[in-house]
Amino acid sequence: MLLHLEQLGLVDYASALELQREKVAQRKAGAIPDTLLLLEHPHVYTLGRNARQENILVSAEWLASRGAEVFHTDRGGDVTYHGPGQLVGYPILDLTQHRRDISWYMRSLEEVFIRTTRDFGIEAGRSQGAAGVWVGNDKLAAMGVHLSRWVTSHGFALNVNTDLRYFEWIVPCGLQGKGVTSLAKLLGRAVGTEEVTEHVVEHFGTVFGMEVRTIEELKSLRG
Repeated sequence: MLLHLEQLGLVDYASALELQREKVAQRKAGAIPDTLLLLEHPHVYTLGRNARQENILVSAEWLASRGAEVFHTDRGGDVTYHGPGQLVGYPILDLTQHRRDISWYMRSLEEVFIRTTRDFGIEAGRSQGAAGVWVGNDKLAAMGVHLSRWVTSHGFALNVNTDLRYFEWIVPCGLQGKGVTSLAKLLGRAVGTEEVTEHVVEHFGTVFGMEVRTIEELKSLRG
C-alpha cells in the first residue's frame, strides 16, 4: 500500500485546516492514496472538542500580542501549542484499508515516535490514560485526531527544537502536574527537523506497513 508524503514547510494553521478538508474529501472519493502532510506552524494554540477554555491561562488578546493565534478545532483532546521547531503531521488515512480501530491507530502513531526517539538514544513511552509519547512526566509528542467515515485528519506534534516557554501560558492537553519537553532539551543540543523527519517517515512506513512515496515518485510510477 502506498503512502503519499507531502513536506510543506511553514504553513499557517487556517491554510492547513483547509488543505486537510480537501485531502479528506479526495481520500473519501478514492481520488488520492493515503497521505501524510508534514509541516510546521507559526505560533498557534488549538483547542480540541473537549477543551476547557480555562486551560488557556491568559487572554487571546495577550497571546495575539505575542504573535500567537487561537483556533477551535474538531480534533480530540484539549488545548495544545504549535510553533516553529515542532514537527507537525496530519495523516489522511482511510482506516477501512488498515483497521477500523481508533485505539489501534493512536497506539500505532505513538509507536512511530517511540521508535524515532530511540534512534536518538532516548527511551520514551506511553502514559496510562493520556495519549501521546512521554519521557518520564514530560510529554514529547502530542496527539489529537478526527475521523470522518473512517478517514483520519489532524494528527501529531513532535517537539524538536520547540520554544517550550509557549507552553507556560496553557495547561498542555488539560493535564495538571505534567510537563513538556523536546528532543533538543533532552539531548542538550540543537536538532534539525529535517534530520528527525527522516526517522519519522521511515518508522511511519514500517509501523503502518506502507511504502512511502513523494508526489514526484508517484508521478514517475504512473509513467
